[in-house]
Amino acid sequence: MPTVLQVGRYRFLFFSNENNEPPHIHVKAESDQAKFWLEPVRLAANYGFKAHELNEIERIVREHQTELLEAWHEYPR
Repeated sequence: MPTVLQVGRYRFLFFSNENNEPPHIHVKAESDQAKFWLEPVRLAANYGFKAHELNEIERIVREHQTELLEAWHEYPR
């Protein structure tokens, strides 16, 4: 599960065994987790983040969407 981006307390990562799903990123911070689709950017799942945190995470994902998509497509599966 490679970490592709770290912003503050948020760690953005992939799980290597999810090649049957569209491009997405997992976000972890302590025990909170979320999953965002990358094309288009939208929340797929949330486990613990508050609404204002999800807004901040979505802003970060949008800001880094190109590099996250490149990392998704370059990662060997």
